[in-house]
Amino acid sequence: MDSAISDPRPARADAPLSANASQGLKIVIVGGFGVGKTTMVRSFSEIRPLDTEATMTQVGYGVDDATLAPEKSTTTVAFDFGRITIDDEHVLYLFGAPGQERFWFLWDRLFTGALGAIVLVDPRRITDSWYAIDRLEHQRTPFIVACNNFGDSATVDEVRDALDLDPQVPLIECDARQRESCKSVLITLVEYLYNPEISQ
Repeated sequence: MDSAISDPRPARADAPLSANASQGLKIVIVGGFGVGKTTMVRSFSEIRPLDTEATMTQVGYGVDDATLAPEKSTTTVAFDFGRITIDDEHVLYLFGAPGQERFWFLWDRLFTGALGAIVLVDPRRITDSWYAIDRLEHQRTPFIVACNNFGDSATVDEVRDALDLDPQVPLIECDARQRESCKSVLITLVEYLYNPEISQ
């Protein structure tokens, strides 16, 4: 079934911004291949999200490691986009970055102008997140880390140690499929942006 047909949220053209909207705030969701970035944008967004999901083909075999996501049949080839209206004046724009190495050249452009970022981690593949953290630190973009729940996996403390995170960088668990869980991630990021000296 076409997801656009089954999605009850309005399309962007049917959900114009408030005439008073004057502050657009950009948030980037980044991480390795198949960690749930597209799913998180879909869970967050108040409008029907824009995505650039393409069907995975045999050409990608051996290039994109889908070992831990055998049911994955599509992948992001540019970026995902969603929107959250905070109030009449403030709107959050959500950008999900593609995870494959061959698309990393897009990341720095996506980070430009970002208020902050969420590094989404699959605790079964922690090393896939190292590059995202390196790039964010290089760009001096504030970020938090969210461990997507894939069942039995490393603990939050083990993930923090493996990523060698600064103690003040928040690291929380989440389920990218659940809107309330994703809202908690976003709230954690906003609180961190305004109170960076407070560690989690």
